[in-house]
Amino acid sequence: MTFASRLAAVTFAALMCWTVQASAQQPQQAPYPQQQPPPGSYPPPQRQAGPETFGPDELVSAGHKFFGNVSRGLASVIERAVSQWGLPNGYVLGEEGSGAFVAGLRYGEGTLYTKNAGDLRVYWQGPSVGFDWGGDGARTMTLVYNLPATNAIYQRFVGIDGSAYIVGGFGMTALTANNIVLVPIRSGIGLRLGANVGYLKYTPRATWNPF
Repeated sequence: MTFASRLAAVTFAALMCWTVQASAQQPQQAPYPQQQPPPGSYPPPQRQAGPETFGPDELVSAGHKFFGNVSRGLASVIERAVSQWGLPNGYVLGEEGSGAFVAGLRYGEGTLYTKNAGDLRVYWQGPSVGFDWGGDGARTMTLVYNLPATNAIYQRFVGIDGSAYIVGGFGMTALTANNIVLVPIRSGIGLRLGANVGYLKYTPRATWNPF
């Protein structure tokens, strides 16, 4: 199952939803930026880089190589994430596709990078509900916090309310499960933040089942 086939299927599903629900209410634009999460909704930030964590310079350098010419504004988004959640002990670089008309789906695949626990291939998928429509594909850099072991990423992560943020062509949201925090950073204007009202399920193999 290739990423291209998964993206094509998601986009087709979005178009079918649009045909069936053409009379539905038009989507509303997400706030820019939204209110920050209330205190205590995520672990306190780490301020000192260590042998297991990645510093801002390392993250920006990896992001510039991955996103290429569209990476302008990435440093500001990473700085925003570091100021809220501290320094991650892992990050995922990958690609994803999504499609929706109010309800939608998101599929992605990539590699989890750590400093002392090796790298791991990961896949993610999940449903969404929100003021959201259309289809898109994007490169994604996901910062990973408080990951106790690489295979601990294989679970469902639910969005943190009010964590959406947009700057310089990048969008940032946050998800959490069992004290682990994921911060996906997506490129492009068509960020479709409404797609993050839901959850993402990370798995060791690709699957069509988003639940």
